Amino acid sequence: MRYRHIAWMIGMLVVAGICSTTPALQEKGSAKKRTRIAIADPAEAAKDPDFAIQGEYVGGDGDQKLGAQVIARGLGEFEIVVYQGGLPGAGANVTSAQRYKAIRQDNGTVVLQGTDIRGVIEGGQFRFQQTSLKKTERQSPTLGARPPAGAVLLFAQEGDEQKHWDRGKLLSLSDGKFLTVAQTGNIRSKQKFGAFTAHLEFRLAWMPNSTGQARSNSGVYLQDRYECQILDSFGLKGENNECGGIYTQHKPRINMCLPPMTWQTYDIEFTPAVFDDSGKKVKNARATIRHNGVVIHDDVELPRETPGGQKEGPTPGPLHLQDHGDPVVFRNVWVMPKD
Repeated sequence: MRYRHIAWMIGMLVVAGICSTTPALQEKGSAKKRTRIAIADPAEAAKDPDFAIQGEYVGGDGDQKLGAQVIARGLGEFEIVVYQGGLPGAGANVTSAQRYKAIRQDNGTVVLQGTDIRGVIEGGQFRFQQTSLKKTERQSPTLGARPPAGAVLLFAQEGDEQKHWDRGKLLSLSDGKFLTVAQTGNIRSKQKFGAFTAHLEFRLAWMPNSTGQARSNSGVYLQDRYECQILDSFGLKGENNECGGIYTQHKPRINMCLPPMTWQTYDIEFTPAVFDDSGKKVKNARATIRHNGVVIHDDVELPRETPGGQKEGPTPGPLHLQDHGDPVVFRNVWVMPKD
C-alpha cells in the first residue's frame, strides 16, 4: 500500500532484525501500552512466549475435522479463527469461520475469553470443545522452486543484491543473509520485463503489537505498475489491501497467508497490456498468481496501474519490491521472460 498513517512511528522503539535487541515484553494485564516490535530474525522472535503459541492447528476427522489459526495480538492476547473442514486451502469452509479472543495465563496456557465454549492451548495442542487440534507448520509446495533454463536470477546468492537491483541490500540474520526492503526506499530490478513467469519467496516479520497496514507491509509491483500486496494478513478475511490482494482491484480468492516468520511463495504469470501504434491501450494486462501453491488470482484483468505504480505504457518494466519500513526479507527470486 502506498499511503500509510505514520504517527505511530514517532517516539516508539523499533526492534527489528536489523538490530540485535531482544523485545522487552510488556506486563500482561497492565496499561496495555503496545511498543512497536518488528523482528526479522527467527531466533529473536522465538524469545517471545507468544511466538510458540501462534500458528496453525488441525484435528478431528470427517465432518468433525477442524482447523484453527491462532493470531498473536501482543501482550499475551490472541485471536483464534476456527474453520470447519480444516485450514484455508486445505478443506476449510471459510464462510463458516468463527472468531474468538484468548489470553495467555500465568501458567503459559491460552484460554478462550468471553464465550461459554471451552478452548485451551497447551503443549502444542488446542483442545476446542471435544476436539483436539495439533499444531502444524505448513510449507508452500513451490518453496525452493528451481529457475528454468534462461531465467534471470534476481536473487540467488550474496552479491545479487548489487548486481541485479537498484538500492539492493542484504539483511544478515541468524539463519542466513537475505534480500531486504527495510530502509531502502524500495528496490527495483535493473532488468525490465514484458511478459514473464516469476517466482519469489518472502518472509514476514514478527510484529505482534501492530495491526492492519502497519503489520509487515511490503508488496511486489509487476512491471513497476501493478502491486500484489505483501502483508501479515494471517487469519484475516482476505481483502484487496491484504496479502495476495491486487491492491485496490482484486481480493484473493482465498487468504493463503501463513503465520509470520514462515517462508511463503508467490508464483506469477504476467501478460502486459497491449497498446496500438497511437499509444491507445487495446488490451488490459492480466495475471495468474499462486500464493503458497494455491491459485488466488486466475487470469484476472488489471485495468489500470495500482497506487504507487508507474503509469501504464507499452514499454517493459522492472520488478519492484516495496519498502514500507518493515523488515520483510526475500530469497530465491527469479524471472523467466516470455518475449
